[in-house]
Amino acid sequence: MSRGPRQAPGGTVYHVLNRAVARRPLLETPAAYAALLRVLAEALDECPLRMLAFVLLPKHWPCVLWPEHDGELSAFCRWLTHPHSMRWHAHYHTAGTGHLYQGRFKSFAVATDEHL
Repeated sequence: MSRGPRQAPGGTVYHVLNRAVARRPLLETPAAYAALLRVLAEALDECPLRMLAFVLLPKHWPCVLWPEHDGELSAFCRWLTHPHSMRWHAHYHTAGTGHLYQGRFKSFAVATDEHL
């Protein structure tokens, strides 16, 4: 049975992150960081939403996103992780060896200014 759609209503600020599977490094070189930045820019072009902050870390990327409409958060994260995974596997010649990310992205609604 497939999972239901993620409930992420627009107008809410979210702390969003996705981690590499098996504590594997996603980003090991300056070129890998640049490649993810390019995919991030493409995702923002394809699925525009307000990005308040982001950090690219070797094993995961957290960010703060503020979608205006329902469904924007999932569309953006799907657009970010899928092309990044495909390009990562193509670059490292690891297609067919398994997942790059642990699973779907994680998102937590920001409750207070201090939480933000």
